Amino acid sequence: MRNVERLSSLKSELLDIFMGMEVVEHEQRSRSAAQRNLRARRGIELHNEFKRLSQEIAPLPDEASAEDEMH
Repeated sequence: MRNVERLSSLKSELLDIFMGMEVVEHEQRSRSAAQRNLRARRGIELHNEFKRLSQEIAPLPDEASAEDEMH
């Protein structure tokens, strides 16, 4: 009977260890996914900011014509 109890206890302990490992792996995958999403979002925001700035800095067609006439 004692061997059965030990075996049951060992099985339970191994299952607890395995489940704990799966939880840790899941948390790591979740953190990695969150970091990838954040990097992607920042990249998109940076791209949009550069695009907006280049449009603001670029001379308008009317301004370019007016400058040519002045010189």
